[in-house]
Amino acid sequence: MEHSQHSASLARAQSALSREEKLFELADLFRLFADSTRIRILYALSGGELCVGALSTLLSLEQSTVSHQLKVLRESRLVTYRREGKTNLYSLSDEHVSSILDAGFTHLLEEEEH
Repeated sequence: MEHSQHSASLARAQSALSREEKLFELADLFRLFADSTRIRILYALSGGELCVGALSTLLSLEQSTVSHQLKVLRESRLVTYRREGKTNLYSLSDEHVSSILDAGFTHLLEEEEH
């Protein structure tokens, strides 16, 4: 690598690392994705709004388990909900959540091809 390219890479790395607090927040975000139950819930919600009952049936999980994980995901702003009568309908907070899931899945599929 040429010296000027190396210097530019080093400068970019120093700039990124200067936001240390955000890096800790990023690590916390990725920890949320490290739980297979939460990943399954997020993937289920990528198809659209679902209630706790539908999620628990779809994923073969207890409603209390789904409710607990949805609480964690809501507090982390990955999932949102709206009330319809007595039912809460859950959905992904925004397209960034879908993008993170899609990027991870695409990465896994690329690894299989190599």
